[in-house]
Amino acid sequence: MPETEVTVHVNRGVSDSLEVDGDDGPIETSESIVVRLHGHESPAHVHCRLDGDLERIASLETPNYYVEPGDVTAVPIAVDTDSIAESVDGHLEVLTGYGSEAVSIPVTVTPGPPDIDVDESLAEPSRSEPEPTALDRLTGVGGPEPATVAVVALGVVSLGIGTTMAATIGGPAATIGAGIVVVGFVVALSLLLR
Repeated sequence: MPETEVTVHVNRGVSDSLEVDGDDGPIETSESIVVRLHGHESPAHVHCRLDGDLERIASLETPNYYVEPGDVTAVPIAVDTDSIAESVDGHLEVLTGYGSEAVSIPVTVTPGPPDIDVDESLAEPSRSEPEPTALDRLTGVGGPEPATVAVVALGVVSLGIGTTMAATIGGPAATIGAGIVVVGFVVALSLLLR
């Protein structure tokens, strides 16, 4: 998770002095905070504490730090935004010289974005039911459907009658009639298989 950073200069120019780097405006964040204690001329003991409602949702790993000249000491502050529904205000206080020098940094913690649970099945392609084949549609799942059986039986009977009539009567009109019956049966069968 990304962090919000603030730098505090310790003993820059004057012993037992603290200066916040940048503007003196409040820190507004929805993530963890890291305070960078930047040591200058002389070593110092620095104490950090959380004040106001900030204590309720944030925590320091340890409150006391020893800062050497030229070193940068990181002070991690864990912030729990899952437990809040609206902004929380408080102060981060940094003290040195046994409390003789202090800076108070206003902090506003806003709720973080909601967590989104990602299931591993999201990475797999969705599997839909396979399209039924023409034979499946014709026969149905538990056997042939009664309507399909009736249409096929009627078509077979019509083909039998048309062929018998064309053979008995003969001539071009009977052959054309038998052809119409065959075409009708094929069209009905193709509509069933769609």
